[in-house]
Parts: sequence; C-alpha cells; structure tokens
Amino acid sequence: MVAFGGGHGLAATLRGLRHCARDVEMDITAIVTVGDDGGSSGRLRAERDALLPPGDLRQALAALAADDPTCKRTASLLQYRFAAMSEGSSAGDELLAGHAVGNLVLLGLMEMLGDPVAALDHAAAMVGARGRVLPMARHAVGIEADVIGADPDRPGEVVTVRGQHAVAVAFGHVEAVRIAPADPPTCPQAVDAVHTADWLIFGPGSWYTSVLPHLLVPGLAAAILASPARRLVTLNLATDNETLGLSVADHLAALQWYLPGIRIDTVLADAKWVGEPEPVHRAAETLGARLVLAPLAVADGSPRHDPESLGVALVPVLGAAR
Repeated sequence: MVAFGGGHGLAATLRGLRHCARDVEMDITAIVTVGDDGGSSGRLRAERDALLPPGDLRQALAALAADDPTCKRTASLLQYRFAAMSEGSSAGDELLAGHAVGNLVLLGLMEMLGDPVAALDHAAAMVGARGRVLPMARHAVGIEADVIGADPDRPGEVVTVRGQHAVAVAFGHVEAVRIAPADPPTCPQAVDAVHTADWLIFGPGSWYTSVLPHLLVPGLAAAILASPARRLVTLNLATDNETLGLSVADHLAALQWYLPGIRIDTVLADAKWVGEPEPVHRAAETLGARLVLAPLAVADGSPRHDPESLGVALVPVLGAAR
C-alpha cells in the first residue's frame, strides 16, 4: 500500500491502514510532500537550508510508530513541540519555541548522513515504524498558485501566490498550481514503491498543497501512470481556504487535469459530508472508479477523518481486490 499526501490527512490514512492491517496483510509506504514552508519546517528551511522540510515526514513516522511503550514514547517525543518562553525572556530563549523535537532530529540525521532516505529509515527504526516513509522528491520544492481574488485591492485579477503556507491560507479561487523547480530530483525508492504497489492511495488532505503536488513531479507522475496498482482516492470532509468554490466532483476532476490519463478504481467518501451523491458518482465514473460511501468522520461532528472508521471502511475495499 503506497499512500500519498502530507500533514494530518496522510497521518489519518496511515493510522487507518494500520487498523486495516489487522485484517488484510500489507506493507505500507508513505510518500510525503516536501513543499512545507510554514512554522517550524519553514524556519528550518530558511535558517539551515534544510534538505527537506521535516514536519510532514515527522507526522507520517509518528502515525506508523509501533504500539509498544518505548516506541510510543519515542513517537510522542518526536511530536513534542517546545512552547514559547514566559514574558520577559530574552530573544535567545525563543530559539526553540515552536519547533517540534522530531523536526530537529530529522534535520540532524539528514545533515549527519547526507541522505534523506537513510535519515528517514533510521528515524523509522527509532519508532519501530510499521512501514516506510519516503519523500516525493529528494529536495524541497516550492508551491505556487495562480489565485483570483487573493489581493483584495484587485479582486478580479489573477495573482501568483508563492509558498505552501501562503497558498493554503490565501482567499480566492485557485486557477492553477505548480511546483518549483518543475522537475525536482525524484526519490528512486519512491518510484520503486509505486511500481511494485498493489494499491496507490491519494488523500485526504489539502488538495492543492498535499495531494496534487505528487502528480506534478514528472518522474513520480510517470511511475503512477505506469504502475499496475489499483488506485483509491479518499475525499475530504470539507473544503478549506485553498479549495473554496471547489465542489466534491471538482476535487476528482482536478486529478485528471493535473495528471491526464490517471485511472482511479475506487473513490471513498463520507456519506454525510459528500452532499448530493449523484454528481460525485458521475465524476468517479469519468475516472473509471466506483464510489463507496461510508462513515469516516470523528464522532464529535467536526470535519476530521477518524482513523479507525477509515480503517474499517478500507477493509472490504482492499480485501475484495486480493
């Protein structure tokens, strides 16, 4: 099972797959976006010229961590984030504020080993990861978007917004998204994983900044098109700033737009959040997919995927194709 994405969406998928693995034997590989330039990852990119932004990679490692107490505590340590110091502290005291321990560990391993994959494999061993975490490219990328309405002084004009964080929080309608450089060095281990996969899983997650960027890496896109694997898309539960005005069906159409020729076998969506299902059925059929509706959200009513519910829904989908 090869899952693409970043942040909380990919983490939910990985935890769901781990739950699913109780009933369906599987090897899990996470291929993680490397465009993050906000928060701790953004600071490390700017201050240390980090080879890769570590935040999304760290979250994927934590999601795959083994359940024994030592591994769980190590995963919790990687996720631990230094708080801001009390009022009156000196500027030097704030150097660690906002950084996650795991971001610093991954940066240290990448600098020490000089190989991001070796660094990730070592960190995976530290948490007893039940799978492998790989970057979508061997170097960090920038994310750019053409957005209508991003500049309130020019509401009808297209403005180029640069940076993953800026795109994620921009108001307006995204007309196009791209990565810079346009052809980053592909991670060969990620390409190999795609070629040998039984399933390729996309989403949930921020569509323009976590899901679609994988389709924009030429070497990875070619591997996705050539792979004999089945393909599954898990739809988001709600829109966010970057997908304002984008319907559920439009999310699926965007896959075809950014990677012409992509074929999808299954689209998984929450029956409550998907709205009128017929347009989504038609959009899924356009990609060659069947729509599967299941309860996927957490019980408190917020638009967040529940990993256990996601795992329960994945069991019949993945198991039926064996």
